[in-house]
Amino acid sequence: MTALADIARFLDSELRIAEIPDYSGAVNGLQLQNDGNVTRVASAVDASLPVIRKAIAAGADLLVVHHGMFWQGAQPLTGAFYKKIHEAMKANLAIYSAHLPLDVHPQWGNNFLLAEAIGMTPTGTFLPYKGQAVGLTGEIDVTREELQQRLQAAVDGPVLICPAGQEQIRSIGLCTGGAGSEVAAAAGLDAFISGEGPHWSYAMAEEMGVNLFLAGHYATETFGVRKLGEVLAACFGIEVLFLDHPTGL
Repeated sequence: MTALADIARFLDSELRIAEIPDYSGAVNGLQLQNDGNVTRVASAVDASLPVIRKAIAAGADLLVVHHGMFWQGAQPLTGAFYKKIHEAMKANLAIYSAHLPLDVHPQWGNNFLLAEAIGMTPTGTFLPYKGQAVGLTGEIDVTREELQQRLQAAVDGPVLICPAGQEQIRSIGLCTGGAGSEVAAAAGLDAFISGEGPHWSYAMAEEMGVNLFLAGHYATETFGVRKLGEVLAACFGIEVLFLDHPTGL
């Protein structure tokens, strides 16, 4: 048994929760406490009602997620939102969320871990948001087809490609999740990798002459929460499981 406060304090510090700016609805950190003790941790991408129910069924008393419960801002405690809070509290399930602080972490972050999985060597950062860069730039030397294959292996799923740039890829801009709309920031690079983007991101990539790879919002953001589970298991000697609940998006 481990104290919830110790785990939350550790994550707050290591992820720099208080220092990394984020969307107002992210509410990074401990979003819901329990009775103060943790015996089993579940990690997942989203704090959705089905995931919360999976965590409860698995006997977890702490759920660590990338997308928390408050994206819509203040809202009435009715419907699915009420059910999430009510069922989690009834089951003594605490919920901790880390959005951009997890994306940008230099060792446990979604960006770094996806870059590592495809053999990209990080060289810098780009895509500033409120003074904090949220994307990585890097070097690689592969063909467009090989990069697509590496991405597909990394996310274990399909990867949409706009083959608008040169065949041999040596420079990449990478930002997991829903950053496809930021393709303009990849000007001068051979490729831009994200999870999902709007319809017009494809046309913009064509006009810019940049290879665009979209590997799925969910799929590109499983890396960080999986890693957090491993870290918590190693640091606190606690049982951890990953709850896979893919959206296909």
